[in-house]
Amino acid sequence: MMRVIEIGRPGGPDVLTVASREVPKPGPGEVRIRVAFAGVNRPDALQRAGAYAPPPGASDLPGLECSGIVDRIGEGVTDWSEGDRVCALLPGGGYAQYVVTPAAHCLPVPEGLGMKEAACLPETFFTVWSNVFGRGRLQAGERFLVHGGSSGIGTTAIQLARAFGARVFATAGSAEKCAACTRLGAERAINYREEDFVEVLTAEGGADVILDMVGGDYIARNLKALAEDGRLVQIAFLQGPKAELNLAPLMARRQTITGSTLRPQSVLAKARIAEDLAREVWPLIAAGRVAPVMFRTFPLAEAAAAHALMESSEHIGKIVLEVGGEA
Repeated sequence: MMRVIEIGRPGGPDVLTVASREVPKPGPGEVRIRVAFAGVNRPDALQRAGAYAPPPGASDLPGLECSGIVDRIGEGVTDWSEGDRVCALLPGGGYAQYVVTPAAHCLPVPEGLGMKEAACLPETFFTVWSNVFGRGRLQAGERFLVHGGSSGIGTTAIQLARAFGARVFATAGSAEKCAACTRLGAERAINYREEDFVEVLTAEGGADVILDMVGGDYIARNLKALAEDGRLVQIAFLQGPKAELNLAPLMARRQTITGSTLRPQSVLAKARIAEDLAREVWPLIAAGRVAPVMFRTFPLAEAAAAHALMESSEHIGKIVLEVGGEA
């Protein structure tokens, strides 16, 4: 048996409870990981609230990323061995002492990083890489705007965009958060409580790529802030998924609206993202040019407190749960 965090019923952080379950067994093409740390992400809170159901066949436990030790391999797995230190993107189930995931969704713990830092990587780096550089096609020299620059996604996007030669802009909700964005590489951090990001980006010639997780009335404003041939990439809707748009300017300026969610994508699609990260991004982490930004660690049993902190938006960077600790 293993200790896990279950979602007792849809609701607030208090519905997260400690429970016991059988240790899962890896199937063909899968590995089992003895979890050291598990990352806490917004989709976990959405699942807890009943707004983001796991895909068919996935664990009903929350947790989309972890670090740990491979302790059993399934049939057909040749890239990993028992005892390997990995961080992994998960279909679910990370808030537990053991979890199974496709072997192709694992990456080695980068040189120089501990298990705690490695648990912060998969969900945000898979998301940013596939959306900013895949769907958004960000190129060196282009202007890039990320909303929520102090979040886990934001801090990752700022660093990666800067590392690949883009001019980076970010929005955040306080002077402290804006300062964190500029320290990470944003040339301009916009306090959305005091300034209009549309005016700032328009004065710069418009953004070539915008990564947005706000939605709502930001969607129309994002299009105004885009340059000609600009790309708006939508990955979440904190203010709702619906907006009224005038598409005539979009057509005249040849703009693109795209977006994706990571969890429902196929095993193969996520494996290809992992391959890209191993080739293009993991060397940057090993060289110290990109690093996860950590805010706080909670014991697994205090997952409810971790969710409450995340939903308060008072954090800068990532929140993680300590499950087994450094190994």
